[in-house]
Amino acid sequence: MTEGRILTGIEFARTGDDGSRPLLLDLYLPESAPGSSGHHKLRPAVIHFHGGGWRVGERSSLGPVCDGFGLTPFDVLTEAGFVVASADYRLSAEAQFPAQLHDALAAVQWLREHADHYGVDPQRIYAWGDSAGGHLASLVALTGAGESKVAAVAAWYPPTDLVHMGEQALPDAVARASDPGSREELLVGAVLAENPERATAASPISFVHPDAPPFLLVHGTADRFVPAAQSESLAAELQKAGADVELLLIEDADHMWRLEDGSPGAAEKALAATVSFFRRQSGHP
Repeated sequence: MTEGRILTGIEFARTGDDGSRPLLLDLYLPESAPGSSGHHKLRPAVIHFHGGGWRVGERSSLGPVCDGFGLTPFDVLTEAGFVVASADYRLSAEAQFPAQLHDALAAVQWLREHADHYGVDPQRIYAWGDSAGGHLASLVALTGAGESKVAAVAAWYPPTDLVHMGEQALPDAVARASDPGSREELLVGAVLAENPERATAASPISFVHPDAPPFLLVHGTADRFVPAAQSESLAAELQKAGADVELLLIEDADHMWRLEDGSPGAAEKALAATVSFFRRQSGHP
């Protein structure tokens, strides 16, 4: 196996009515990552789910603003010794919730089933996502079991409570969950206010339990798309349940870590906190 390899377009599942729709992921492998011989020490792994309001986006992207900062977060994680998988999932125009969660769980299961081949420690598989991907990563952490279970999760500005998300929006919000045809309504296929049961079923906060894995929630206080109250509410429920949770609020940061001065400072802080969190979870502070 070549050191520092990136393996793209790996099929991890098939879906659709006839099973003909492939789901793909990319694998970022650290230097000296073992091949099938498994001669090297097994490494922890992070599986990432992209944002985009469940409508757009693709694997290996953290959105145009974050990508523009040139942070190369997957490379940063591999340099820290992690195997990174970045997985696609069906978008809302193709399938409504819970299809996206099923796809995310399937990606975790695939990684665990192939852990030995790629030198991954199956007990140290973590989830990470931004925005809609943070929503899915949180749901994976709270609902995954057996082969689809993860040991910790980091979520950047995730929607966590679709029932109350609209009312929590900032006065200058660009988008509200309660808007007609919102991203959240497209996800569940219904008007949230008229179908609270669907909103509840798609909300990570509904699945909090005492045995939840450790959480890191990172959110900007000026987020005009997903209000910071979404992370604050989930953190409060996790704490109430006795679960391990860290909440990092980044002052004046908007969605995708936009700052008024255009600097990458908020994104750099979020990434550093995320890498530090996963290193601590993996036993390498």
